[in-house]
Amino acid sequence: GAGRMQELQKQYTEQGVVWLTICSSAEGKQGYYDSDALKGMVSEKKLASTAYLRDVDGKVGKMYGAKTTPHMFVINPDGVLIYAGAIDDKPSPNPDDLAGANNYVTASLTTAMAGKPVDVKSTASYGCSVKYAN
Repeated sequence: GAGRMQELQKQYTEQGVVWLTICSSAEGKQGYYDSDALKGMVSEKKLASTAYLRDVDGKVGKMYGAKTTPHMFVINPDGVLIYAGAIDDKPSPNPDDLAGANNYVTASLTTAMAGKPVDVKSTASYGCSVKYAN
């Protein structure tokens, strides 16, 4: 609800990053949106990702081991996974708790875009569980 994810999407897509929002919730499960509802949600939440993809069979989510929403993955231009895990080190749904958070995604993207190796390659993700079909 803090809009921080959308700010990051805008900031990095403007720098040429391809930011994919992938929803692996199965049809009929929490988090799944049909086409009409999805358009409204994208507008309401002011998403600024490159694309929103529905992974209703969970194939992509399971391939990467996505367990929570969000579960962040940073992949470099060579297709190498360089970070997987939480967006930051403050596992709280309260926007007021974000002050002073160490944002792992920002650190990974900034470091990688500077041509340097990422220091933190993985962390434990947090959030609601992904609602796979089975």
